[in-house]
Amino acid sequence: MSKNQLGKAVLGRLVASVLCFCALFFLPAGTLFYWEAWLYMTVLLIPMALFGIYLFRHNPALLERRMKMREQETQQRWIIATSIAVFLVLLMLPGFDRRFGWSAVPTWLVLAADLLILLGYLFVVWTLLENEYAARTVEVEAQQRVITTGPYALVRHPMYVGIILITIASALALGSYWALIPAALFLPLIIARILNEEAVLHRELTGYDDYCQAVRYRLLPGVW
Repeated sequence: MSKNQLGKAVLGRLVASVLCFCALFFLPAGTLFYWEAWLYMTVLLIPMALFGIYLFRHNPALLERRMKMREQETQQRWIIATSIAVFLVLLMLPGFDRRFGWSAVPTWLVLAADLLILLGYLFVVWTLLENEYAARTVEVEAQQRVITTGPYALVRHPMYVGIILITIASALALGSYWALIPAALFLPLIIARILNEEAVLHRELTGYDDYCQAVRYRLLPGVW
């Protein structure tokens, strides 16, 4: 993909994300006066856009890897499809919650959740800056090596730590306690993805067995 094509693809993906978020938030809510949704999009999409510009200028190869969506592993395709369905429910439910008044999250908790989302995304950025082979799909490239520095010195799957933090905080940031239910359902899907991913890495990535001996925990030190 040329740099010009990559730029157009990234811009198209960003515009599509904005439109999808608007549809998922404001149609269920029945109103544009939904400040939690506007703040959520600001906190999430602006850092994404800025980091995308940075990668476009300094590491377009990583940006192109992050644009790939087609999984090679059959099990991963099922996991991703189910995860997308759960995440769509997570994003739509708060709008209905707001419309019908099922729950009321206090402002301070909404703001705290937005801060956690920002921290979670910064953790993802840290992971990507440390590992330029961190593709969106599960695959091992010819020149890929095991990364043992930065967040990878703490846990084996630091990107998923950030994603989990973003997912759980999203329910509260959008003003819904009920949305914590699909957020919780997202966790076993992440675990299934990690276990399948590790099977691929053990099989195809040289040095990964030794890395697992050195860094014992996948997501949370002392727990798992």
